[in-house]
Amino acid sequence: MSGDDVWRLPPTRAEVAFLGRSNVGKSSLLNALANHKRLAHTSKTPGRTQLLNLFELGDGTSAVDLPGYGFAAVPGKTRSGWQAMIEGYLLERAELDMVLVLVDGEIGPTKLDVQMLDWLRAHGLPHTVVASKQDKVKPSKRGVRRREVAEGCGVAVDDVVWVSAAKGDGIVELRSLIHTWLARGMASRPPVAPDGGGPAPLTPSAGKAAKGVVVVEPGPDGTYADEDEWN
Repeated sequence: MSGDDVWRLPPTRAEVAFLGRSNVGKSSLLNALANHKRLAHTSKTPGRTQLLNLFELGDGTSAVDLPGYGFAAVPGKTRSGWQAMIEGYLLERAELDMVLVLVDGEIGPTKLDVQMLDWLRAHGLPHTVVASKQDKVKPSKRGVRRREVAEGCGVAVDDVVWVSAAKGDGIVELRSLIHTWLARGMASRPPVAPDGGGPAPLTPSAGKAAKGVVVVEPGPDGTYADEDEWN
């Protein structure tokens, strides 16, 4: 499901968003997380994601792939429209629980990445730095690169999640974090009534769950109970 405005998106119980430069690999990461090669369209041409693309994950939760910022080969007027669309979504989406900011782990954060992180901090929006393309960093240089990326993003080394969509590195760990963020979001707000008429009455079990954060762990085989919803 796609829309050109935050108000065109359907309500959801909890949501995460993927944000990053035009060629950082957001769509590839989404496909890796879902274990689905064509969930999100990938292209060698930066800037193919031009709308707010919403993916339903199950239990009323969702993920949104935002248009990439940077040097996409599109007219300046169109890029300005994307900026307004992205900012409108980030500021107005009440269900948004976490913004995953992707930076290129091979080259490190760019000036645009730093500006975006500063903007998110200024608006008090929850976000996590995800370094992509770990496979392109030589093992002998990963320690240094991890410190450089963290420093460039203004976060602690352990706060950066490193992944490789191509090799599958870090995907299980990131998937676990996403499940936890979504569970936390669901626990923090009442479910939406089926008729869309506002919050549904809280049941005793729902009220109990809302008192704490629910951490969702994978089973012995590394999968989740709602794994099929991602496929």
